Amino acid sequence: MADIRVYRAEPADLPAILPLVREFCAEDGHEFDEARITRALVPLLGGDEHGQVWLAGVGAEAGAGYAVVTWGWSLESGGREALLDEIYVRERGNGTGAHLLRRVVVAAAEAGAGVMFLETEAHNERVRGFYARHGFAAEDSVWMSRALH
Repeated sequence: MADIRVYRAEPADLPAILPLVREFCAEDGHEFDEARITRALVPLLGGDEHGQVWLAGVGAEAGAGYAVVTWGWSLESGGREALLDEIYVRERGNGTGAHLLRRVVVAAAEAGAGVMFLETEAHNERVRGFYARHGFAAEDSVWMSRALH
């Protein structure tokens, strides 16, 4: 396994994060709106009120991947819960994703979250297998959404 380091991102890391988010959006078929994404990232980089952003590097190289975890609150969860909003690594198969995921799970627990949720595309068996290997299980609930703006 390569020398993988995972660290909490700070405001100065925004220029390193944006290209990774752009790649994630392109790969996942989402629109990349830099202004909207920057607006969402800035509070996460500046404190812990809304969640955390983590960066992964391999060896001396930074920018191997990132993860965004946001906080929610639920009676069913007994209080704070975590949502793994995004996780992306540039090169798969070298352990970066597993290392990054393990670190954000520990960090969420340390921040008081009792459970971590995530969402995957229904057709993406590969990624669900990855999460299952790291202790995540499918639930019977179905997420629904409604745009508010």
